[in-house]
Amino acid sequence: MSEQTHASASKKCQWIEAEALATGLLAVCDYLHVAGGAMARIERVREEISAQPEADYWKRKSEAGWKLAAVEWTKEVEEEAALSDPAQEIPYGLRIAEDCAHLEVHPTEREALLLMLELIVQDRTLSQVAAELNGRGFRTRRGQEWGPASVFNMLPRMIEVGPNVFSQAEWATRRRRLIRAV
Repeated sequence: MSEQTHASASKKCQWIEAEALATGLLAVCDYLHVAGGAMARIERVREEISAQPEADYWKRKSEAGWKLAAVEWTKEVEEEAALSDPAQEIPYGLRIAEDCAHLEVHPTEREALLLMLELIVQDRTLSQVAAELNGRGFRTRRGQEWGPASVFNMLPRMIEVGPNVFSQAEWATRRRRLIRAV
């Protein structure tokens, strides 16, 4: 690759890298350096319409080189429906009580959460924690086996639950070890 071509590819890479950072596609620059090629630019247009498009609208767009990527539908909702709270996921280790008015401890999930805490405090890797959970028969809420990523996703919940489970001094020590795992 000549110096001029390399400089051009590097400049393209800088532009694409900035765009890629926003979308999480960091491998784009590696591809350009290895392939030495250019990536196609995609132009996007969002049109707001207030009435149904004419019969030949789609055909004209297609003939002009446009490809349909998405359709967004909107509708007005009643004020009461618009103000309702969106559903929230129940924190791991808790469940809805029989009276449906509050949350209560979910014994199995709480046991799994405490086991995760204990193993991480013992400096076990997330893979080891997942293997131990699976070995003891614990499963995620979706009924799947634990993996390092699913254990990692529980770390904020462990940090939240820890102070309620352990004494002040004991939690201070355990929290430092837990944060090291992150």
